[in-house]
Amino acid sequence: MGIDLSRLSTEGRNERTRDLDQMGPRELVAAMNEEDARVAPAVREELDHIAQAVAWGVEALSAGGRIVYFGAGTSGRLGVLDAVECPPTFGVEPERVVGLIAGGEGAFVRAVEGAEDSAELCARELDEIGLEARDLAVGIAASGRTPYVVGGLRRARELGCRTVAIACNRDSVIGREAELAIEVDCGPEVLTGSTRLKAGTAQKMVLNMISTGSMVGVGKAYQNLMVDVQQTNDKLRVRAQNIVMEATGCSRDAAAAALSEAEGSAKVAIVMLLAEVCASEAKARLARAKGKVRGAIA
Repeated sequence: MGIDLSRLSTEGRNERTRDLDQMGPRELVAAMNEEDARVAPAVREELDHIAQAVAWGVEALSAGGRIVYFGAGTSGRLGVLDAVECPPTFGVEPERVVGLIAGGEGAFVRAVEGAEDSAELCARELDEIGLEARDLAVGIAASGRTPYVVGGLRRARELGCRTVAIACNRDSVIGREAELAIEVDCGPEVLTGSTRLKAGTAQKMVLNMISTGSMVGVGKAYQNLMVDVQQTNDKLRVRAQNIVMEATGCSRDAAAAALSEAEGSAKVAIVMLLAEVCASEAKARLARAKGKVRGAIA
């Protein structure tokens, strides 16, 4: 069965780069840079929709649910990337933000292109991870028509989930399948049809906003500091000390001592120092404030 891609912006020819194969390195990278500059304004046009997705992400996480991304190819890899970066950055369990990619985990490093053509595959995978109504389901497809994503969104809706589609074409198929459509039209790619370029950048920007905004909304930041950062290496241990110092104005020695008493939790250490309480009281205050530092020190 033939597939008509001619009407998709992501498949169009870019008139500004028709002579790409004749450009020297400096001219080529300048052309790419000029095209990349079009991405942020295109994302800006979708800020209201992205903000709604953030609000739903906060609701899902606050209710004990998850943010679940699914996509194929570059789109799927970007969802997986965003998901795996949340635990070290925000101190959440790996199960709270999940990324599914067509073809399974191996497809992250080696393309399994045919997997995206199955509308049933993603539905089965969502059932396997126990998707439920309190989760937020986010389907990602630059083209906006990937069957894997269409099937996932349909299954998520059947289960009563809030559903979000992220596409790089207007009036997309997945946008019509979802409760909320985020459609960032960056125009034709520098290299025709290579959606790992502008479309990939746009999707990464949107995913950054959704995950970061959702985590801030559930108390994973104080001011603009990552107060739940995990100390898994020497750099992050120093970063945790720096965060406590920035938040409280204390010395490095005081920060290190507070972190030790707080069992490594920068958030607990900050409440201890700002509220002048012990670790157990700081934890109790944070529990009453639903994990938000401002509420715990009020």
